Amino acid sequence: MITLHHLNNSRSQRILWLLEELGAPYEIVFHWRDAVTNLAPPELKAVHPLGKSPVITDGAVTIAESGAIVDYLIREHGQGALAPPPGTARHEAYLEWLHYAEGSAMLPLMLNLYVTRLGEAGAPLKGRIDGEIDNHLTYIEDALAGHDFILAEGFTGADVQLSFVGEVARAFGRLAPYPGIAAWVARLHERPAFKASIEKGGVYNLA
Repeated sequence: MITLHHLNNSRSQRILWLLEELGAPYEIVFHWRDAVTNLAPPELKAVHPLGKSPVITDGAVTIAESGAIVDYLIREHGQGALAPPPGTARHEAYLEWLHYAEGSAMLPLMLNLYVTRLGEAGAPLKGRIDGEIDNHLTYIEDALAGHDFILAEGFTGADVQLSFVGEVARAFGRLAPYPGIAAWVARLHERPAFKASIEKGGVYNLA
């Protein structure tokens, strides 16, 4: 049985969504952010040394990091769904998007969050960060042109992993120049599995 350690209003929502897409048997262990600091609770360190979410356990396997979790769940429980066949060029493109989401695209968005909190002290960095956000959003917008999902052949785990980038950009009010991303996020949120994940996981403020 897969166990998802789920933290409210966090990246673990997309893992819950993926489990619903796969129809895999799972259980949820809920964890709640500190109301003052917004940090994850210390008991998550008993699950994984980083004390972060998402984390899954599957028998003797414990995995943190969203990209690694998405890759594992699709390989072990996907029965060939939600990823192009290994050994194909399409699979390599899928893996690139899977790792791009956190490896590149999220960095300027997170920097924007922290620099904004610094107020005037962070102002000198704002232009560079804005430029990087626009660079990445343009890249995603162009990749979506002409099809509904990030890969032309249809919905995959890469859409699940990359969705957080679109959601955070929307929360920052950055999607007006990027109608393709805005429509893609809305399309993802209309999927029955996404709606089921919200019902099971609780309020998701970026949804």
